[in-house]
Amino acid sequence: MAPKANQLDPQRVTLDRVRKDDEVQALIKKADENLAQLGYTEHGPRHASLVASIAENILLRLGRPRREAELAAIAGYLHDMGNGISRLDHGIAAALLTRDVLYRLGMPVSEYVEVMCAVGNHEEEYGEAVSNLAAALIIGDKSDVHRSRVRAIDPATYDIHDRVNSAATKSFVTVDAKAETITLELEIDTSISPMMEYFEIFLSRMVMCRRAARYLGCSFNLVVNGTRLE
Repeated sequence: MAPKANQLDPQRVTLDRVRKDDEVQALIKKADENLAQLGYTEHGPRHASLVASIAENILLRLGRPRREAELAAIAGYLHDMGNGISRLDHGIAAALLTRDVLYRLGMPVSEYVEVMCAVGNHEEEYGEAVSNLAAALIIGDKSDVHRSRVRAIDPATYDIHDRVNSAATKSFVTVDAKAETITLELEIDTSISPMMEYFEIFLSRMVMCRRAARYLGCSFNLVVNGTRLE
């Protein structure tokens, strides 16, 4: 039986409400625990919060409506909840969980279907930038490479994902609305991981970011250690 929307609380569903929700917290915690067991980098509140912030800022800086930007932030915060069920098709699972959470909180269907669509399209295996929310979420998610995501303590145990993330000392997304560009700026310590390892695991994600930026009417630039890569 479908959950009933909260008819007693007409308050708009905000990112803050979503972030503080007990079910959301439990799902993100479980998702991160599952991925830790599988050897993946951090996918907990830090990643969720950062993706939410980047997605929201992209749309705000491009002059999109503030509410649309907040919905992108909500999608960014919820996008990896499906890992609490399984890594396989976790974007689809997260989209369905998102519907239940936002419906229960009282979000209108016209809004939560947009959030669901963005969440369900964030993975490179099957996702596409089919909306402003989806495009902003894709860029926010795929740009999060940083040493703070590495769980392993001993570098001798690092796999390629650990090495690349450990080598990334800076990761920052800038938006220039006038020039119609979205740029990911990275600083990589090549003594930890050679540049080619980054492209070995992130090339498909950067291609996805380029398509997402194009959907938003922008070009996507990648700057690594001060050098712009065409």
